[in-house]
Amino acid sequence: MKRVFILSLIICVIAACGFTEAKESPDVAKMFSKKLNLENQKQKASYSIGYNMGKNLRNISSEIDLFIVLQGLVDGEGGDEKAQLEMAEMQKVMMEFQAVMRKKYQEDKKKEGKNNKIEGEKFLKENAKKEDVKVTESGLQYEIIKEGTGPHPKSTDKVNVHYKGTFIDGKEFDSSYSRGKPATLPLDRVIKGWTEGLQLMKVGAKWKFFIPAEIAYGEKGKGEIGPNAALIFEIELLGIDKPKEKPAPKKEKE
Repeated sequence: MKRVFILSLIICVIAACGFTEAKESPDVAKMFSKKLNLENQKQKASYSIGYNMGKNLRNISSEIDLFIVLQGLVDGEGGDEKAQLEMAEMQKVMMEFQAVMRKKYQEDKKKEGKNNKIEGEKFLKENAKKEDVKVTESGLQYEIIKEGTGPHPKSTDKVNVHYKGTFIDGKEFDSSYSRGKPATLPLDRVIKGWTEGLQLMKVGAKWKFFIPAEIAYGEKGKGEIGPNAALIFEIELLGIDKPKEKPAPKKEKE
């Protein structure tokens, strides 16, 4: 079991870090020429731990030495007496490493945000020229796919919607259609582009929105959505979830 656990982690580290020299090495190639036989719960759990470790290492692959990582992995599994550095030094080194990686992350995000802003503004400028696209004062752009016949929601309403969200390159990042279930969302707790755009729609309508970063997730982004990313949403307004009226208080008997 120990061998399966360590081999699982090693495989994931190699896969995640993408070290061409390691994978082309005859010894390494021979070691991993056969796929692991993951049959029982322990083996599957071991692989899952290793896989997630590998995914975490992917973002720092250029900052680490693969084979030293593997040696540290084996030594750590063997107990403190196997350690080749004092614990105090390891803690100091890791604090310094984390500081370097935080700075690198911030620099990368700043660069990504700058590129996203340029690309988003360029896209929206060209998109606004299309005949069927309308632009509001905030910069929100929309295209009517299907008109509705019901009421307009207010900013204080909850709405029932089906939607699909994509980046300007067409890559999908979210979809209620994929989940097979509409979403119910409060209009005062979504991005500004949604709050504004959905109030323009009538129930039964399907519109396409092109949302500038300023009224989407802004400079911070969210999850897969990077900083200053312009977004595209196709939204069907299925209904308005009106709050239930509270029953009148009962009068006390005299």
